[in-house]
Amino acid sequence: MAGEEQKTPGEGGRLLGWVFKNLAGPATVDNAIQGGSRIQRDLWKEDLERRKQWSREQRERKRAEREARRAEREARRGL
Repeated sequence: MAGEEQKTPGEGGRLLGWVFKNLAGPATVDNAIQGGSRIQRDLWKEDLERRKQWSREQRERKRAEREARRAEREARRGL
């Protein structure tokens, strides 16, 4: 027991350590897409960026529609 490392509270015991190491494992960024090659990861990133761009465009479109409705209401009030 003298050679054991000091564990911080909440780190768990041997069983929890084994479960984390062998079943859960630490979070990693490398190979985030299981079994994916660099080309597949790059395609996934491009797809993600296209989806984000689409979302940005939709938000902008909705904002422009709200502004147009607001301007129309204000124009009607001014008449």
